[in-house]
Amino acid sequence: MEGIVTRSTGSWYRVLTDDGQFMECRLRGKLKIAGSKATNPLAVGDRVIFYQEDNAATGIIEEIAERKNYIIRKATRLSRQTHVIAANLDQAVIIVTLALPRTSTGFIDRFLVTCEAYSIPAAIVFNKLDLLNTQDQQAQLDTLANIYQDTGYPCLAVSATDRINIDAFDKLLEGRISLLAGHSGVGKSALINAIEPGLNLKVQEISMAHKKGKHTTTFAEMFRLSNGGFIIDTPGIKEFGLVDFEAWELCHYFPEMRTFFNQCRYDNCTHYNEPGCRVKGEVNKGTIAIHRYENYLNMLLGTDTRKP
Repeated sequence: MEGIVTRSTGSWYRVLTDDGQFMECRLRGKLKIAGSKATNPLAVGDRVIFYQEDNAATGIIEEIAERKNYIIRKATRLSRQTHVIAANLDQAVIIVTLALPRTSTGFIDRFLVTCEAYSIPAAIVFNKLDLLNTQDQQAQLDTLANIYQDTGYPCLAVSATDRINIDAFDKLLEGRISLLAGHSGVGKSALINAIEPGLNLKVQEISMAHKKGKHTTTFAEMFRLSNGGFIIDTPGIKEFGLVDFEAWELCHYFPEMRTFFNQCRYDNCTHYNEPGCRVKGEVNKGTIAIHRYENYLNMLLGTDTRKP
């Protein structure tokens, strides 16, 4: 039998079969993906071949199909191990809030760089539009959205609470396998409930003492949508540790820097302190957003603290 992993809780996996049935499965022996150093051999979105155990309502996974793509992060800040968040994605959508909790541009850019590195199209959804009570807050959102939109990332501002642009959010996910990611408290579950109320995902209030979200999702899980798409809801990510990149390749994962490839004085320019750097010239002219360049340097120099 064949199917797709829709839920992973460690040793057990829920598999949606091609004929629409669910079955709880476990791995055969020490089955692993060749060459993988990830802490989890299987991830939500993986296609598998399994067989049903004799006289049991469970199955044994005996083969993992080759992945189209996957998205990965370091397991912890200091760890060298990696964790595959999801596999075989059509797109990754990062849910961002400017307050309660605040999503830093550093977090956004680390996520986008990882999507670029693993060839996964990305989009940005700014939630909690209803909480933007001042012109300065609205201007901040407009500025960020324009920067990322011009860089090539579709942007959408929504409110799950007031159902602002919920139809557009539903359209964004239609017919695609989409990963939803973001800090705890940004409203991933509320947004999913807004377009698919029958799922009735658990939603918790923000901790007013710390102005941060509380975890409601404890493991990644895939849900089928009535619009023909699938979404993978992930646990709120406090930090997004990058898997190590070589210095020379990091700038290739910033589309606006990639535009000026081979236009610096030195072919191996890191765009840090080399003379004749075209990228730094574009930053000075405002063609490349200063916060994107600063986040690039933080990643390049290893000074990124990965704080929310």
